[in-house]
Amino acid sequence: MSFKDEWNLEIALKILQHPTVDSQLWSEAAEWLLRYGPPSIQKILLNASQAATELQFPELKPSDFTADGMPVYDTARLADILGIAEDEVRSIINEKGLEEDTADNLPFANCSRTVH
Repeated sequence: MSFKDEWNLEIALKILQHPTVDSQLWSEAAEWLLRYGPPSIQKILLNASQAATELQFPELKPSDFTADGMPVYDTARLADILGIAEDEVRSIINEKGLEEDTADNLPFANCSRTVH
């Protein structure tokens, strides 16, 4: 069963609202909503994610932005800030099934590999 089929909107929202759910389950529900939820919920979660990123990693700046305004981050810079190897960042991206979201083929001059 694919990740998309493991959840539905009702269950994912209930998990996010539950006061004592474990963090792993909560993050999986949030990830599902970010990828497959309605645009209005995706926007709320992306705004919250961007605010949290700016708060926790103020030195991490987007390398560029997509046409719809989404930040794009350089994987080498992500690795440096997180203190891990760039290969590990790429592995996490692949593990999460985000390979199709990379911007490798986009004309961003100031990036090595990028992800948004």
